[in-house]
Amino acid sequence: MSDLPVLPVTFRPSRTRAVLLVAGASIFVVITTVAMLLEQLSPGERASFVFTGALLFGVLVLLARPKVVAAESGVTVVNIASSRHLDWAEILQVNLRPGDPWVFLNLSDGTSLAALGIQPGIAKQHAIDDARTLRALAESRSIHDPDQRQG
Repeated sequence: MSDLPVLPVTFRPSRTRAVLLVAGASIFVVITTVAMLLEQLSPGERASFVFTGALLFGVLVLLARPKVVAAESGVTVVNIASSRHLDWAEILQVNLRPGDPWVFLNLSDGTSLAALGIQPGIAKQHAIDDARTLRALAESRSIHDPDQRQG
């Protein structure tokens, strides 16, 4: 398959990530500015405003973290609070069905892993293209004998 990308390749919801990071930075700046402009606040109260802004920014940074990295050695799925590396042979199927919030990977151990790095939120067609690319990569690198895949 000559249309497959050169590895490593990173899939992430770029528009969603940009929105989250810009919103987080804006919230932090606004809350910090308000804290500094309100003269009746004590230094402790100002610090609590800044801390709250930083906490909100941190939450949005975590929400912007998801990505899927495909490399020769396999796929690394980075979700909000976890990261997992999979060998190519562990991935049996890459699914993004209509209505799914993100890609699901069906694994050889019988479980399914959500891959939040490919999500149709703001850029649906981009997510569909990314899911197709990841599916093609997984199929090109997996074991093609069904009896070996189940073992």
